[in-house]
Amino acid sequence: MTKKYEAKIIEIGKEVEIFIEENMLVIFNDTVPESLRSIGVIHERADLLEKIEVGDVLEINGQQYEILFVGSKVNDTLEEIGHCTIAFNGETDASLPGTMCVEKKALPELKVGSAIRIIKC
Repeated sequence: MTKKYEAKIIEIGKEVEIFIEENMLVIFNDTVPESLRSIGVIHERADLLEKIEVGDVLEINGQQYEILFVGSKVNDTLEEIGHCTIAFNGETDASLPGTMCVEKKALPELKVGSAIRIIKC
């Protein structure tokens, strides 16, 4: 198992629930502008150690999801500002280049202090 990305959740925006209802999460690191904090799951800054690929595993608060699609901008935005949109929809394609799709199952419980990890098994 190789760790590609790991960061601790430090804040959960007031409007995150709206995205959860659509089976989505939007993550940013702590450099996010104030205007976007309310919609995001904010995490500490972290280095992207390796590019994320289909078949890797997203883990949030111990719950694991196979990554099925990685948009063309996901690695760039995750590296630069810790940002991507995670769709828990089981799809293998998305119209927005900053979207990562994972298997469709219940979203993880979000807590300040929980880890967001991406690993290669």
